[in-house]
Amino acid sequence: MENPCQNRSETSSKPIRHSLHCGETFATVITEPEFIHIAEEDVLCQRSRLQEYLRRHPEFRTSLRPLPALPPAPPIVTRMAAAAARVGVGPKAAVAGSIADSAVRAMCRAGSRHSVFDNGGDIALYIRKSVVVGIYPGRAAGQNLGFRIQPRPHIMGICTSSATVGHSLSFGCTDAAIVIASDVVLADAAATALGNSVKTDSRLDLRRALESFFNPDIEGMAVIDRDRFGWIGNLPEIISVTGTTSHIAKG
Repeated sequence: MENPCQNRSETSSKPIRHSLHCGETFATVITEPEFIHIAEEDVLCQRSRLQEYLRRHPEFRTSLRPLPALPPAPPIVTRMAAAAARVGVGPKAAVAGSIADSAVRAMCRAGSRHSVFDNGGDIALYIRKSVVVGIYPGRAAGQNLGFRIQPRPHIMGICTSSATVGHSLSFGCTDAAIVIASDVVLADAAATALGNSVKTDSRLDLRRALESFFNPDIEGMAVIDRDRFGWIGNLPEIISVTGTTSHIAKG
């Protein structure tokens, strides 16, 4: 896929934080003020395309197993289906990451140098300075942990699934299953698959889950379950954070 963030010219505006609500999408956007409307318009567009496809293929909304994207499927549906198929989950497991990724790409194409789209814990980033992403595992220990993310020349994703926080469907027991990848849509689908696969408090179960879904297109994965913390691959710098849950994107 093309990199819409190449050859961006510098802007003078400082990024601001903005809450975005469109249908089932409750998100936090951090970008230069002149690109907020770009994100809003893109979310409306992608949701409209997705809803039209779901009207014609309602099974795409409810399936817990991979489904093919039937032509003439829009790109958001094609990417959801492809990512879900790679990790064996239903395509809606990748919807939040798909919308986040599309919005950041739209802002980059319009000229943004610094865009973060947090869609309820599924985050797409293209940043020009380091940012801290806090980890919110709910009941678990380690609620003051976060990742320090350094700038890179392309979009990246940090996506989270949880059996104890939020409204997402999970068949596992984790407080936070986190996946980091350049492909935001894959990160979202893989986070769901990872969270689904950790079903007991066995260390062997946790290790097997991490090893099962780790692949060359994923940078790192981590699981928090009460007082357990397991990981595989390369994670960003882990730091202690002192923040507030008011910044969590939620509906």
